[in-house]
Amino acid sequence: MSGGRVYIVDDEESMCNFMAIMLRKEGYEVAVNQDPREAVDKICVGDYDLVIADVMMPEMSGLELLTEVKRRKPDQEFIVMTAFASVESAIEAMKKGAGDYITKPFKIDEIKLVINRAISHHRILDENHKLKKQLAITHDLDSFIGVSEPVVKLKELVKQVAQVDSTILIRGESGTGKDLLCHAIHSLSQRCDGPFVSINCAAIPETLLESELFGHGKGAFTGAIRDKEGLFKVADGGTFFLDEIGNTSLGIQVKLLRVLEEKKITPVGETKPIPVDVRLICATNANIEDEVTAGRFRSDLFYRLNVIPVHIPPLRERVEDIPLLVDYFVDKFCSRHNQPHKEIQPEVYNILSVYGWPGNVRELENTIERAVLLTKGYILTPASFPEPIVNGKGDGLVNVVDHKTPTLESIEQAYIHWVLEQTGGNKSKAARMLGIDASTLYRKLEKYKIGQVRTEKVGLT
Repeated sequence: MSGGRVYIVDDEESMCNFMAIMLRKEGYEVAVNQDPREAVDKICVGDYDLVIADVMMPEMSGLELLTEVKRRKPDQEFIVMTAFASVESAIEAMKKGAGDYITKPFKIDEIKLVINRAISHHRILDENHKLKKQLAITHDLDSFIGVSEPVVKLKELVKQVAQVDSTILIRGESGTGKDLLCHAIHSLSQRCDGPFVSINCAAIPETLLESELFGHGKGAFTGAIRDKEGLFKVADGGTFFLDEIGNTSLGIQVKLLRVLEEKKITPVGETKPIPVDVRLICATNANIEDEVTAGRFRSDLFYRLNVIPVHIPPLRERVEDIPLLVDYFVDKFCSRHNQPHKEIQPEVYNILSVYGWPGNVRELENTIERAVLLTKGYILTPASFPEPIVNGKGDGLVNVVDHKTPTLESIEQAYIHWVLEQTGGNKSKAARMLGIDASTLYRKLEKYKIGQVRTEKVGLT
């Protein structure tokens, strides 16, 4: 094998030079360092297929180097070298995450084989990781249905922020899909192989929330008959989603602030802090700024949570996505409830697009499930839906000046655009999905200018 990148750490200059010359002849790109403390940062920010480190070094042992690198970069492939052929040191290295070990003196053919095997293993894991991330994009972001400009921008932001480890505050009205977006961020992040833990702060009584978050020791309070691990510890190495963060008390907020600052938690009834490595994502439908002004939410915690703000638009601000959501939910619930596929009368799209959906996507989803279950025939008509929705009644009615009732033409335009997105631009497959012949599809593409200018907004007119 050639083309791998190897980082060698050994306090002996002669060994570094020997390894570098040997591996470069084999086609590897090699970096060397005699200072293990300096090497840690360079390894963690670099993209190396393999790290080879000597066990016995004066400033920092190879096992200490291995431990620190694995803490910050768990997937890093690692081999240790030892001159003592010690079974104990080899076992210790393997326990700490080393893939293999080499004993000095070694035969060149043997070390080449070990290195080749380690890099092959790293590349397999790397490919699997990339595949999982690609699947995560398909599964999680595609399930956030929409081709409107706000949703396209939101998805691009999610892909970007998922790659960093900063705290995120997701804001949006109830029912907009905050939990779905949080799952997408976790799945696209470097922590995707770690645990995903979530809790709704509003659903847990204040007296129990502290114990749920931080755990408790045996005898900490009446009923604490054994030690309990808190959810922060359960989420160690992964992502912790705190929904409805605005519903927490000032006492809980102080403890959350301490977690963000110190990366440690202290279980109820205990005095010894426990380190945790958690990426925190919070969500709220409350106006936190108003809560801060009223003294119900700590301003210092708000600023620590609001490092990366993400706003999910309400459904009434992305009306052109409603027909796509309707089709998606109809297919979903027909399949779930073993119902035959139901068609949708064109006027239904107009009716559902005019209604304001104060409960957002969740309300739309529940409405479609009800319609699928209660409609006896094979076609959803206006009669399949509740009278307040059909008559456009309710607080969320779209009747403000800057909202227009979508036309059937605009709905068709958005739907064709969405089908093309699902088929990766394959027009023949898209035509089959749409139930029209290819020539008809091409005429509609020309009519709506779809695909001619990729940056053109597809939506309501």
